[in-house]
Amino acid sequence: MKVTTPRLTQHVMTVEGRTGEPVLFVHGNISSSAFWRDTMAALPGGLRPLAVDLRGFGETDPAPVDATRGARDFSDDLAELVDVLGLAPLHLVGWSMGGGVVLQFLRDHPAAVRSLTLVNPVSPYGFGGTQGPDGLLTHPDGTGAGAGAVNPDFVARLKAGDMSDEAPTSPRSVFRASYVKNPVPDEDFYIRSMLTTRVGEANYPGDAVSSAAWPNVAPGKHGVLNAMAPTNFRVDDLHEIDPKPPILWIRGADDQIVSDASPFDLAHLGALGVVPGSPGTPAQPMVTQTRAALERYGRYREVVLDDCGHSPHLEHPAEFQRLLAGHLLEAP
Repeated sequence: MKVTTPRLTQHVMTVEGRTGEPVLFVHGNISSSAFWRDTMAALPGGLRPLAVDLRGFGETDPAPVDATRGARDFSDDLAELVDVLGLAPLHLVGWSMGGGVVLQFLRDHPAAVRSLTLVNPVSPYGFGGTQGPDGLLTHPDGTGAGAGAVNPDFVARLKAGDMSDEAPTSPRSVFRASYVKNPVPDEDFYIRSMLTTRVGEANYPGDAVSSAAWPNVAPGKHGVLNAMAPTNFRVDDLHEIDPKPPILWIRGADDQIVSDASPFDLAHLGALGVVPGSPGTPAQPMVTQTRAALERYGRYREVVLDDCGHSPHLEHPAEFQRLLAGHLLEAP
C-alpha cells in the first residue's frame, strides 16, 4: 500500500488479513522491503507485519537525503508513517543500515517503541572513519567514510540495472559475496530489489568529497553513504533514553559487511595492502562498537548465528524467525 505523509509518499508491504501488535521492518542499504517478505509471512498470530521502503528505495518517493542529519531523514519519515497509521507503540526490526535508522527512531521516540530487533546493524558510530570501541574519529572530517569510498563500477552497474554475474562488482556478485555466505532460494527476487535503489548524489551513494589525508575521501553533505558517516550519524547515547525497551541483536558470525575487519572499510583494506599508502590507520571495530553501546544501554541480548553472513533472515530463516517471535511475544 502507499501512504502519503507531509514529507513524502511511502510504500509499505503488508500481509493481508493480519491484525494485532504492529511490527515494522526496516531494510538495509541497496535493498527494499522485499527482503522481509518471507519473515513477515512467518510471524505468528497476534502480530501485524509491515515493511517500509525507505526514501530512494523500492516504491517510495526518491526524496533527497540530507546527509548532515545522519539517519534522521529516514527516521523522521518513519515517525510520520507511524503517526499516520496509528502504530505506536510498536515493535521495530532493522537490518544493516535499517538498524541505524531504528536506533535513531528509538533515540528520538523511545516511548513509541515496544521492542527493538537489530539484525547485523551498522555501528552506532556509522560506517568508516572511526577507531576503538568508543568510535574515536580518525580525522575530524570523517576521512575514510562516505560516498567516495564506494566502488564506482558497482554504482554504474547498479544504475544500469545489471542482473549479470559477469564481474565481481555486479549487484549479483556483491549479493553472493557479501549479503549472504551461502546461496539462498529466489536469488533473482533479491537482485531485483537491490536494483530499485535510486542512484545519484541525492540518494545512493551521495556526493564524493576529497581529503588531503589518507585514504583521500571524506563525507559529503548529500546521500545515503554520507548519512551513515560518523560525522553525521552517532547514536552512542542510547543509555540516556527513558523508557528503555528490550533489544535483541542478531548477527551472522561471518558477516563481510559489518564486522571488526570489514573488507568494505578502507582502513582495513589499507592494513591489508589492498589500498596503498596506509599510515597504519586501524580498522573500525564495528561489532565491538555496537556491543559497547548496548552494554551501556543494558537491556539487550546478543545472538550470533554460525555459518551466516550479513542476512540471517535469509540464510537461517527458521532460527531467525524463532528468535524474533520469542522476542516480540515476550516484550511487555
